[in-house]
Amino acid sequence: MGEKLLTISELNLEGKFVGFVGDTGKFKYLRLAIPAGDVQVKLPKELRASLGSSLVPGEQIRVDGVSKLDPHTGKITFKANRVKLTGSCPNHNLTPQTKAKIMVCQKLGCMKRGGKGLLSELEKTLCDRGLLDKVTIEHTGCQKRCSSAPNCVVRIGKKQYKKIHPEAIASLLENHFT
Repeated sequence: MGEKLLTISELNLEGKFVGFVGDTGKFKYLRLAIPAGDVQVKLPKELRASLGSSLVPGEQIRVDGVSKLDPHTGKITFKANRVKLTGSCPNHNLTPQTKAKIMVCQKLGCMKRGGKGLLSELEKTLCDRGLLDKVTIEHTGCQKRCSSAPNCVVRIGKKQYKKIHPEAIASLLENHFT
């Protein structure tokens, strides 16, 4: 059986091509330097051969694809659908980032089942990663999902994520704000 990864969002990254990762001629990933650091992006088989002979380290490229989240480990992976030369330096300040919102249920049922611990662990994790000022944590009433308590909903833009561990929330937010 394959892994059950959750698709988070579309991926549109621009940066400097650093190189390929893997054996010579059998690479699976490309390394891209973006302002937040280097990221590895998995390449589909059909792109590997053509990119191996055409990309030169140092070139500015744009990678379109998807980002996926492993809900068990909280790790985010990137997979390319298309790689394109841009030839110019990207402007990283085109779109302002929206503030994320985390809604945590504070009703008695959720609190008894670990809601207080969830809230403190979430705040600690976000603080450790420097994300607390970019997120609004809202205390809510019953979210009508008492059987899966404690309940927490992460809203980034128009997307909502439920049943996510605090480490996975922090990874998701780091990816969104980079």
